[in-house]
Amino acid sequence: MKKDAVFIFSEEQLGYSFSDTHPFNQKRIVLTLDLLKNMHAIHDKDIVAPRIATDEELLLVHEPKFVEIVKQAGKGEVGPEVGSVYGIGTEDTPIFSNMHEASAMLVGGTLTAVDEVMQNRARYALNLGGGLHHGFQGKASGFCVYNDSSVAIRYLQKNYNASVLYIDTDAHHGDGVQWTFYDDPDVCTLSIHETGRYLFPGTGHVTERGNGKGYGTSFNFPIDAFTEDESFLSIYETAFREVAEWFKPDVILTQNGADAHYFDPLTHLYGTMEIYKEIPRLARELAEEYCEGRWIAVGGGGYDIWRVVPRAWSHIWYAMKQLPAPTGRLPEAWLNKWQSEAPVPLIETWEDPNPLYKPIPRKLEIEEKNAQVMDRSLHYIRSEQQPR
Repeated sequence: MKKDAVFIFSEEQLGYSFSDTHPFNQKRIVLTLDLLKNMHAIHDKDIVAPRIATDEELLLVHEPKFVEIVKQAGKGEVGPEVGSVYGIGTEDTPIFSNMHEASAMLVGGTLTAVDEVMQNRARYALNLGGGLHHGFQGKASGFCVYNDSSVAIRYLQKNYNASVLYIDTDAHHGDGVQWTFYDDPDVCTLSIHETGRYLFPGTGHVTERGNGKGYGTSFNFPIDAFTEDESFLSIYETAFREVAEWFKPDVILTQNGADAHYFDPLTHLYGTMEIYKEIPRLARELAEEYCEGRWIAVGGGGYDIWRVVPRAWSHIWYAMKQLPAPTGRLPEAWLNKWQSEAPVPLIETWEDPNPLYKPIPRKLEIEEKNAQVMDRSLHYIRSEQQPR
């Protein structure tokens, strides 16, 4: 019997850990799953264990030498001079024990999600361990070793002959995925992110539209620092709808970084929990409209793991299960269990405190600039009427 949604998880996903002090902390998956369990929104039958990606699958995207170096690094056999050439052993992406196995497990989780959906065992699938969108073919970058989304897209093309619409709402530009498919007309990438003037990786300009046969299939919306909910969601809904209507994908893959929130320590956007309610709701709606429901979601950034990520990521599961968005107070059992471990006071309600921050003096100016960005990026399909 086909399930409405599956949640990909096993504790092996927690092995992707750079250090106890590194901002990328997979404990956020545990916190999210525990919150869903305390809300009685998820049950054991909904959880599917991930598998580890094979070398053959990793090589759909990654260069053989890079995979070999990652394997050696995880065994302590790579020094800093060699490692830095491949983006590992850096401050952002330190080497850790069993790096290859842990990274391949996250990729395998996204491939598991793909198969659940494409083999009609589930309508939707969620792998919060994925979303490592900065990984390149031959180099790690920005906390990301292997790029699970890129591998999953190639896997979708190879095994299911699918055209893929990739939507990235992480505050950081989805550079690794974009460049992997920059000349591929059957993969469309759409990224809404904080402008690279202030934030890593510094790419994702409106002028990055694709190359060769893939020209016009790359859409970027670099929004200004201090962007708030209304402007973010206006771009998200308008762009997603227009691009989906133009591209008409077979499947939608969404990357759900939760670092556009005001509390996130690594970014400068002023989002609230309202955007995280709407992001998955629209993804499900458009997957139903264009893809017969085929929607795969992965995690991504999100560095306030206590106050933001569990609530934000829970909304993805609620959307997949077609449950009303949760409101009111979080479960007492969850608050009591985790407050003693949290370094900050937990937010005790599904909604953010109101007001969450002081009014932004440049609000109208920011919104106008963002609207101009949206118009410039969508000009290709609006004015030129380019056929798909």
